[in-house]
Amino acid sequence: MTKENLRIVYMGTPDFAVESLRCLVEGGYNVVGVVTGPDKAVGRHGSVLQPTPVKQYAVEHGLHVMQPERLKDEAFLEELRSLQADLQIVVAFRMLPEVVWAMPPLGTFNLHASLLPQYRGAAPINWAVINGDTETGVTTFFLKHEIDTGAVIRQVRVPISETDCVGDVHDRLMMLGGGVVCETVDAIIDGTAEATPQEQMITEELRPAPKIFKDTCRIEWGKPAKQVYDFVRGLSPYPAAWTTLVMPDGVEHTVKVYGASIATTDDTSQLCGSIKTDGKNYIHVYTANGAISLQTLQLAGKKRMNVEDFLRGFRLADGCKMV
Repeated sequence: MTKENLRIVYMGTPDFAVESLRCLVEGGYNVVGVVTGPDKAVGRHGSVLQPTPVKQYAVEHGLHVMQPERLKDEAFLEELRSLQADLQIVVAFRMLPEVVWAMPPLGTFNLHASLLPQYRGAAPINWAVINGDTETGVTTFFLKHEIDTGAVIRQVRVPISETDCVGDVHDRLMMLGGGVVCETVDAIIDGTAEATPQEQMITEELRPAPKIFKDTCRIEWGKPAKQVYDFVRGLSPYPAAWTTLVMPDGVEHTVKVYGASIATTDDTSQLCGSIKTDGKNYIHVYTANGAISLQTLQLAGKKRMNVEDFLRGFRLADGCKMV
């Protein structure tokens, strides 16, 4: 069997999944079908339907596209069977029922944006940065019943710098992932894909990567400065860390923080969340053991701006605090 006659069905939805599909298509692999999410209603009244990034790429390249609402729908399953796929590849898609992932004779493998078995779950890139990790990577593994637990086929490591935000790491892993997907397919074709059970790879306590919600993104100023800094960059640019700015008169403003740094200060006596500013160039917010210097932020209903522009249009009175 060669890459030209190996029949592949590809499953993915967001931008992260487009690069791997592009590598397959441009690499001459035989992608016979693409499964992606339904078009999303956008616009003021939801009157415009926007296709997923994967669908946009697939349509542009004349690929057969399926967009099931339910993955157990019999009409979809029949259409999927009719494609007679030898192999299915999943990148940033939803959880598959066994009737789908067990369908092709060579199985179904997934590209996951972490060094499995670490960071099983929906948001592995965010949590690796939030936790201050200095390394992450991508993993391909065969699907089985329990999510993100199948045997590992390929794994590639990349460093995380102290200044990387999650957007930087996302893009790096996205580009890396396309090549790893193709390498995995080649190994399966050649019969050299040695899958290692994840149980044999566990050498330390496992850290999860659960889905991130709005409440997850609230900054806790009572934590050490390094943890607050990692938290901000682990959520930037999306979905963004946020805090509540409380004015002396009790008025509250929701503020998203997209960029920050650890401030140089010897003053550790300030209450957590208290603010120091010159009103022109900097805003320092105190934490459990120092301060964070805000660099890029956004008031609710306003555009994102750097701290200098923010201070030109918004006066921080004495007694302001972040909670």
